Amino acid sequence: MAEADGATAAPRPEPDPDDVSWTEPPICPDCGALVRIYPTTYDRWVSLATVELPAKDVPEPFRWRLTRLPDQSHLATDIVAVRVRGIDPLPGEPVVPAHRMMCVPD
Repeated sequence: MAEADGATAAPRPEPDPDDVSWTEPPICPDCGALVRIYPTTYDRWVSLATVELPAKDVPEPFRWRLTRLPDQSHLATDIVAVRVRGIDPLPGEPVVPAHRMMCVPD
């Protein structure tokens, strides 16, 4: 399932709480573009584009949404990526495309 969804990115490294140095944002090794890496709801990681696009501009296999997971106190604690499936979004509804849709290797 993860391979079909394109959720094959490596997890983000856990930051050292004692390290105060600057952390560079993740970069695609193929095209050099900035990517956002998020966990999925099934314990895999996916590389997403840094922009949202209308659903009409993103093919169905590449549509993702970012969702906050509430904890017991009803405060948002984390963000996960969820594939858009089942009910198609409206054409103008924003979705986050998978980076592999936008990746153009050098």
